[in-house]
Amino acid sequence: MKTATAHAASHGPGGMGNRSVPMKTDRWILQQRGPKNPLDPWRPYAYLWEEEFGPAGELVPCATIFLTNHECPYRCLMCDLWRNTLDQRVPQGAIPAQIRYALERLPLARQIKLYNAGNFFDSQAIPPEDYGEIARAIAGFERVVVECHPALIGERCLRLAGLLAGRLEVAVGLETVHPQILEQLNKRMTVDSFRQAAELLARHRIALRVFLLLQPPYLNEPEGLEWTSRSLDVAFDCGATACTIIPTRGGNGAMETLAAAGNFKAPSLKALEAALEQGLGKACGRVFADLWDVERLYACDCSPARAARLAAMNRTQRIPAPIACESCPTLSA
Repeated sequence: MKTATAHAASHGPGGMGNRSVPMKTDRWILQQRGPKNPLDPWRPYAYLWEEEFGPAGELVPCATIFLTNHECPYRCLMCDLWRNTLDQRVPQGAIPAQIRYALERLPLARQIKLYNAGNFFDSQAIPPEDYGEIARAIAGFERVVVECHPALIGERCLRLAGLLAGRLEVAVGLETVHPQILEQLNKRMTVDSFRQAAELLARHRIALRVFLLLQPPYLNEPEGLEWTSRSLDVAFDCGATACTIIPTRGGNGAMETLAAAGNFKAPSLKALEAALEQGLGKACGRVFADLWDVERLYACDCSPARAARLAAMNRTQRIPAPIACESCPTLSA
Protein backbone atom coordinates (compact mmCIF):
# COMPACT_ATOMS: atom_id res chain seq x y z
CA MET A 1 0.00 0.00 0.00
CA LYS A 2 2.89 2.35 0.68
CA THR A 3 3.95 2.09 -2.94
CA ALA A 4 0.45 2.92 -4.18
CA THR A 5 0.14 5.85 -1.81
CA ALA A 6 3.54 7.23 -2.71
CA HIS A 7 2.72 6.95 -6.40
CA ALA A 8 -0.57 8.76 -5.85
CA ALA A 9 1.09 11.55 -3.89
CA SER A 10 3.19 12.43 -6.92
CA HIS A 11 0.36 11.96 -9.42
CA GLY A 12 -2.70 14.03 -8.59
CA PRO A 13 -6.15 13.33 -10.01
CA GLY A 14 -5.54 12.97 -13.69
CA GLY A 15 -6.44 11.47 -17.01
CA MET A 16 -9.77 13.10 -17.75
CA GLY A 17 -9.14 16.76 -17.09
CA ASN A 18 -7.36 19.32 -14.94
CA ARG A 19 -5.14 17.58 -12.39
CA SER A 20 -5.71 20.40 -9.90
CA VAL A 21 -9.46 20.25 -9.44
CA PRO A 22 -11.54 21.93 -6.74
CA MET A 23 -13.25 19.79 -4.13
CA LYS A 24 -16.96 19.30 -4.65
CA THR A 25 -18.74 20.24 -1.45
CA ASP A 26 -21.91 18.77 0.03
CA ARG A 27 -23.78 21.84 -1.12
CA TRP A 28 -22.53 21.54 -4.73
CA ILE A 29 -23.39 17.84 -4.83
CA LEU A 30 -26.90 18.47 -3.49
CA GLN A 31 -27.44 21.22 -6.09
CA GLN A 32 -26.92 18.70 -8.91
CA ARG A 33 -29.64 16.35 -7.72
CA GLY A 34 -33.04 15.58 -9.13
CA PRO A 35 -36.06 14.34 -7.17
CA LYS A 36 -36.21 11.26 -4.97
CA ASN A 37 -38.49 8.31 -5.64
CA PRO A 38 -41.66 8.09 -3.50
CA LEU A 39 -41.30 5.31 -0.91
CA ASP A 40 -43.30 3.56 1.79
CA PRO A 41 -41.39 3.34 5.11
CA TRP A 42 -43.04 -0.03 5.80
CA ARG A 43 -41.91 -1.65 2.55
CA PRO A 44 -38.43 -2.33 1.13
CA TYR A 45 -37.89 -0.50 -2.14
CA ALA A 46 -36.57 -3.68 -3.78
CA TYR A 47 -35.65 -7.29 -3.03
CA LEU A 48 -34.26 -10.19 -5.03
CA TRP A 49 -32.99 -13.75 -4.80
CA GLU A 50 -29.63 -14.70 -6.25
CA GLU A 51 -26.85 -17.24 -5.96
CA GLU A 52 -23.38 -16.12 -4.92
CA PHE A 53 -20.11 -18.02 -4.96
CA GLY A 54 -19.46 -18.49 -1.25
CA PRO A 55 -16.29 -18.65 0.86
CA ALA A 56 -16.47 -22.46 0.89
CA GLY A 57 -16.39 -22.64 -2.91
CA GLU A 58 -20.06 -23.38 -3.55
CA LEU A 59 -23.00 -21.40 -4.85
CA VAL A 60 -24.97 -20.04 -1.90
CA PRO A 61 -28.61 -18.95 -2.26
CA CYS A 62 -28.94 -15.37 -1.08
CA ALA A 63 -31.84 -13.08 -0.28
CA THR A 64 -31.00 -9.43 -0.92
CA ILE A 65 -33.28 -6.77 0.55
CA PHE A 66 -32.94 -3.07 -0.22
CA LEU A 67 -34.30 -1.38 2.88
CA THR A 68 -36.16 1.91 2.89
CA ASN A 69 -34.71 4.25 5.51
CA HIS A 70 -33.33 7.72 6.22
CA GLU A 71 -30.82 9.15 3.76
CA CYS A 72 -27.11 8.63 4.41
CA PRO A 73 -25.44 11.70 6.02
CA TYR A 74 -22.40 11.37 3.73
CA ARG A 75 -22.74 13.11 0.35
CA CYS A 76 -20.50 10.97 -1.83
CA LEU A 77 -19.84 12.51 -5.22
CA MET A 78 -20.73 9.42 -7.26
CA CYS A 79 -23.66 8.14 -5.18
CA ASP A 80 -27.13 7.72 -6.67
CA LEU A 81 -28.53 5.62 -3.82
CA TRP A 82 -30.10 8.69 -2.19
CA ARG A 83 -32.89 8.45 -4.78
CA ASN A 84 -34.39 5.58 -2.76
CA THR A 85 -34.16 7.08 0.72
CA LEU A 86 -36.39 9.09 3.04
CA ASP A 87 -35.89 12.51 4.58
CA GLN A 88 -36.94 11.29 8.01
CA ARG A 89 -36.21 8.38 10.36
CA VAL A 90 -38.44 5.35 9.89
CA PRO A 91 -40.81 4.43 12.74
CA GLN A 92 -39.71 1.76 15.19
CA GLY A 93 -40.70 -1.64 13.82
CA ALA A 94 -40.61 -0.56 10.16
CA ILE A 95 -37.28 -2.21 9.31
CA PRO A 96 -38.25 -5.65 10.73
CA ALA A 97 -41.57 -5.32 8.89
CA GLN A 98 -39.74 -4.62 5.62
CA ILE A 99 -37.54 -7.67 6.12
CA ARG A 100 -40.49 -9.96 6.85
CA TYR A 101 -42.38 -8.56 3.85
CA ALA A 102 -39.53 -9.41 1.48
CA LEU A 103 -38.77 -12.83 2.97
CA GLU A 104 -42.40 -13.86 2.63
CA ARG A 105 -42.06 -13.27 -1.12
CA LEU A 106 -38.59 -14.70 -1.77
CA PRO A 107 -37.42 -18.32 -2.14
CA LEU A 108 -35.51 -19.87 0.74
CA ALA A 109 -31.90 -18.76 1.11
CA ARG A 110 -28.91 -19.38 3.36
CA GLN A 111 -27.43 -15.89 3.26
CA ILE A 112 -29.11 -12.51 3.54
CA LYS A 113 -27.93 -9.05 2.49
CA LEU A 114 -29.59 -6.10 4.19
CA TYR A 115 -28.54 -3.12 2.08
CA ASN A 116 -29.89 0.24 3.15
CA ALA A 117 -28.35 2.75 0.68
CA GLY A 118 -26.16 4.06 3.46
CA ASN A 119 -24.99 2.87 6.85
CA PHE A 120 -26.65 0.11 8.80
CA PHE A 121 -25.15 1.39 12.06
CA ASP A 122 -26.39 4.94 11.59
CA SER A 123 -29.01 5.23 14.35
CA GLN A 124 -31.06 7.60 12.16
CA ALA A 125 -31.21 4.97 9.39
CA ILE A 126 -31.75 1.67 11.22
CA PRO A 127 -33.14 2.27 14.73
CA PRO A 128 -30.93 0.36 17.21
CA GLU A 129 -34.02 -0.46 19.25
CA ASP A 130 -35.04 -2.72 16.35
CA TYR A 131 -31.87 -4.84 16.42
CA GLY A 132 -33.45 -7.57 18.54
CA GLU A 133 -36.48 -7.93 16.27
CA ILE A 134 -34.27 -7.79 13.19
CA ALA A 135 -32.14 -10.61 14.58
CA ARG A 136 -35.24 -12.70 15.22
CA ALA A 137 -36.56 -12.06 11.70
CA ILE A 138 -33.33 -13.38 10.13
CA ALA A 139 -32.48 -16.08 12.67
CA GLY A 140 -32.38 -18.83 10.04
CA PHE A 141 -29.55 -17.33 7.95
CA GLU A 142 -25.96 -18.54 8.12
CA ARG A 143 -24.52 -15.17 7.14
CA VAL A 144 -25.89 -11.63 7.37
CA VAL A 145 -24.33 -8.91 5.21
CA VAL A 146 -24.88 -5.23 5.99
CA GLU A 147 -23.15 -2.09 4.69
CA CYS A 148 -21.56 0.79 6.59
CA HIS A 149 -19.11 3.68 6.44
CA PRO A 150 -15.92 3.01 8.46
CA ALA A 151 -16.63 5.92 10.81
CA LEU A 152 -19.83 4.23 12.05
CA ILE A 153 -18.40 0.75 12.64
CA GLY A 154 -18.20 0.44 16.41
CA GLU A 155 -20.31 -0.51 19.41
CA ARG A 156 -23.58 -0.89 17.50
CA CYS A 157 -21.86 -3.22 15.03
CA LEU A 158 -20.61 -5.43 17.87
CA ARG A 159 -24.04 -5.36 19.50
CA LEU A 160 -25.75 -6.60 16.34
CA ALA A 161 -23.11 -9.31 15.84
CA GLY A 162 -23.84 -10.59 19.35
CA LEU A 163 -27.56 -10.87 18.61
CA LEU A 164 -27.28 -12.83 15.36
CA ALA A 165 -27.53 -16.59 15.04
CA GLY A 166 -25.40 -16.45 11.87
CA ARG A 167 -22.13 -14.70 11.17
CA LEU A 168 -22.11 -10.96 10.50
CA GLU A 169 -20.33 -9.55 7.47
CA VAL A 170 -19.90 -5.81 6.95
CA ALA A 171 -19.53 -4.36 3.45
CA VAL A 172 -17.49 -1.15 3.23
CA GLY A 173 -17.21 1.17 0.26
CA LEU A 174 -13.46 1.72 0.06
CA GLU A 175 -13.94 2.83 -3.59
CA THR A 176 -10.24 3.51 -4.32
CA VAL A 177 -6.91 3.76 -2.51
CA HIS A 178 -5.84 6.71 -4.67
CA PRO A 179 -5.73 9.29 -1.83
CA GLN A 180 -6.53 12.35 -3.92
CA ILE A 181 -9.38 10.64 -5.76
CA LEU A 182 -10.78 9.22 -2.52
CA GLU A 183 -10.79 12.75 -1.12
CA GLN A 184 -12.43 14.09 -4.27
CA LEU A 185 -15.24 11.55 -3.83
CA ASN A 186 -16.22 13.38 -0.62
CA LYS A 187 -16.27 10.06 1.25
CA ARG A 188 -15.04 11.61 4.53
CA MET A 189 -12.66 8.67 4.98
CA THR A 190 -9.07 7.69 4.30
CA VAL A 191 -7.31 4.41 3.59
CA ASP A 192 -6.05 4.54 7.19
CA SER A 193 -9.58 4.91 8.62
CA PHE A 194 -10.67 1.99 6.44
CA ARG A 195 -7.78 -0.08 7.75
CA GLN A 196 -8.69 0.75 11.36
CA ALA A 197 -12.29 -0.35 10.80
CA ALA A 198 -11.07 -3.55 9.14
CA GLU A 199 -8.85 -4.28 12.15
CA LEU A 200 -11.79 -3.83 14.53
CA LEU A 201 -13.90 -6.24 12.48
CA ALA A 202 -11.08 -8.79 12.38
CA ARG A 203 -10.59 -8.65 16.16
CA HIS A 204 -14.24 -9.58 16.63
CA ARG A 205 -14.33 -12.21 13.88
CA ILE A 206 -16.72 -10.17 11.75
CA ALA A 207 -16.18 -10.73 8.03
CA LEU A 208 -15.28 -7.87 5.70
CA ARG A 209 -16.58 -7.29 2.18
CA VAL A 210 -15.35 -4.34 0.11
CA PHE A 211 -16.90 -2.27 -2.68
CA LEU A 212 -14.51 -0.72 -5.20
CA LEU A 213 -15.14 1.69 -8.05
CA LEU A 214 -13.84 1.10 -11.54
CA GLN A 215 -12.82 4.36 -13.22
CA PRO A 216 -14.12 6.97 -10.79
CA PRO A 217 -14.08 10.66 -11.80
CA TYR A 218 -10.75 12.18 -12.81
CA LEU A 219 -9.24 8.83 -13.89
CA ASN A 220 -9.05 7.57 -17.45
CA GLU A 221 -9.35 3.91 -18.47
CA PRO A 222 -5.76 2.71 -17.88
CA GLU A 223 -5.54 4.67 -14.62
CA GLY A 224 -8.89 3.26 -13.56
CA LEU A 225 -7.71 -0.30 -14.13
CA GLU A 226 -4.42 0.31 -12.35
CA TRP A 227 -6.04 1.79 -9.28
CA THR A 228 -8.73 -0.86 -9.09
CA SER A 229 -5.96 -3.45 -9.01
CA ARG A 230 -4.07 -1.53 -6.31
CA SER A 231 -7.28 -1.12 -4.33
CA LEU A 232 -7.93 -4.86 -4.47
CA ASP A 233 -4.47 -5.45 -3.05
CA VAL A 234 -5.17 -3.17 -0.09
CA ALA A 235 -8.63 -4.65 0.52
CA PHE A 236 -7.30 -8.20 0.64
CA ASP A 237 -4.34 -7.10 2.76
CA CYS A 238 -6.90 -5.75 5.25
CA GLY A 239 -8.68 -9.10 5.45
CA ALA A 240 -11.50 -8.78 2.93
CA THR A 241 -12.94 -12.15 1.94
CA ALA A 242 -14.89 -10.68 -0.99
CA CYS A 243 -14.57 -7.58 -3.18
CA THR A 244 -17.13 -6.23 -5.62
CA ILE A 245 -15.98 -4.04 -8.51
CA ILE A 246 -18.61 -1.45 -9.40
CA PRO A 247 -18.38 0.32 -12.75
CA THR A 248 -18.79 3.99 -11.91
CA ARG A 249 -22.04 5.19 -13.44
CA GLY A 250 -23.83 8.42 -14.05
CA GLY A 251 -27.40 9.26 -13.17
CA ASN A 252 -27.09 11.38 -10.04
CA GLY A 253 -26.66 14.80 -11.63
CA ALA A 254 -23.14 15.41 -10.32
CA MET A 255 -21.63 12.79 -12.61
CA GLU A 256 -23.31 14.32 -15.65
CA THR A 257 -21.86 17.72 -14.73
CA LEU A 258 -18.39 16.18 -14.37
CA ALA A 259 -18.78 14.34 -17.68
CA ALA A 260 -19.73 17.56 -19.47
CA ALA A 261 -16.53 19.14 -18.12
CA GLY A 262 -14.43 16.19 -19.34
CA ASN A 263 -13.78 14.86 -15.83
CA PHE A 264 -15.73 11.62 -15.99
CA LYS A 265 -16.38 8.89 -18.50
CA ALA A 266 -18.17 5.67 -17.66
CA PRO A 267 -15.96 2.57 -17.96
CA SER A 268 -16.43 0.20 -20.87
CA LEU A 269 -17.72 -3.34 -20.54
CA LYS A 270 -14.31 -4.56 -21.72
CA ALA A 271 -12.64 -2.59 -18.91
CA LEU A 272 -14.95 -4.25 -16.38
CA GLU A 273 -13.96 -7.63 -17.81
CA ALA A 274 -10.29 -6.72 -17.52
CA ALA A 275 -10.71 -5.51 -13.93
CA LEU A 276 -12.48 -8.71 -12.90
CA GLU A 277 -9.85 -10.84 -14.62
CA GLN A 278 -7.12 -8.95 -12.76
CA GLY A 279 -8.91 -9.51 -9.48
CA LEU A 280 -9.49 -13.21 -10.02
CA GLY A 281 -5.89 -13.61 -11.13
CA LYS A 282 -4.68 -12.45 -7.72
CA ALA A 283 -6.25 -15.57 -6.12
CA CYS A 284 -6.53 -13.71 -2.80
CA GLY A 285 -10.28 -13.97 -2.29
CA ARG A 286 -13.59 -13.79 -4.09
CA VAL A 287 -13.99 -10.97 -6.61
CA PHE A 288 -17.28 -10.02 -8.25
CA ALA A 289 -18.34 -7.57 -10.93
CA ASP A 290 -21.45 -5.56 -10.08
CA LEU A 291 -23.84 -6.25 -12.96
CA TRP A 292 -26.71 -4.09 -11.72
CA ASP A 293 -28.04 -2.25 -14.78
CA VAL A 294 -25.11 -3.57 -16.83
CA GLU A 295 -27.05 -2.82 -20.02
CA ARG A 296 -25.95 0.80 -19.56
CA LEU A 297 -22.49 -0.30 -20.67
CA TYR A 298 -23.64 -2.02 -23.87
CA ALA A 299 -21.86 -0.54 -26.88
CA CYS A 300 -21.57 -3.39 -29.38
CA ASP A 301 -23.38 -6.48 -30.64
CA CYS A 302 -21.02 -8.54 -28.46
CA SER A 303 -22.06 -6.74 -25.26
CA PRO A 304 -24.70 -9.31 -24.15
CA ALA A 305 -22.11 -12.08 -24.54
CA ARG A 306 -19.62 -10.07 -22.49
CA ALA A 307 -22.20 -9.53 -19.76
CA ALA A 308 -22.89 -13.27 -19.73
CA ARG A 309 -19.15 -13.93 -19.46
CA LEU A 310 -18.96 -11.59 -16.47
CA ALA A 311 -21.89 -13.39 -14.84
CA ALA A 312 -20.12 -16.71 -15.40
CA MET A 313 -16.96 -15.37 -13.74
CA ASN A 314 -19.04 -14.20 -10.78
CA ARG A 315 -20.59 -17.65 -10.40
CA THR A 316 -17.45 -19.75 -10.89
CA GLN A 317 -14.58 -17.43 -9.88
CA ARG A 318 -12.78 -18.71 -12.98
CA ILE A 319 -11.71 -16.89 -16.14
CA PRO A 320 -13.29 -18.36 -19.30
CA ALA A 321 -12.03 -17.92 -22.84
CA PRO A 322 -12.12 -14.29 -24.03
CA ILE A 323 -14.68 -12.99 -26.49
CA ALA A 324 -13.23 -11.96 -29.83
CA CYS A 325 -14.89 -9.03 -31.58
CA GLU A 326 -13.38 -7.03 -34.40
CA SER A 327 -15.85 -4.19 -33.88
CA CYS A 328 -14.85 -3.49 -30.26
CA PRO A 329 -12.05 -0.98 -29.72
CA THR A 330 -9.09 -2.17 -27.73
CA LEU A 331 -8.65 -0.93 -24.18
CA SER A 332 -7.05 2.51 -23.98
CA ALA A 333 -3.30 2.52 -23.64
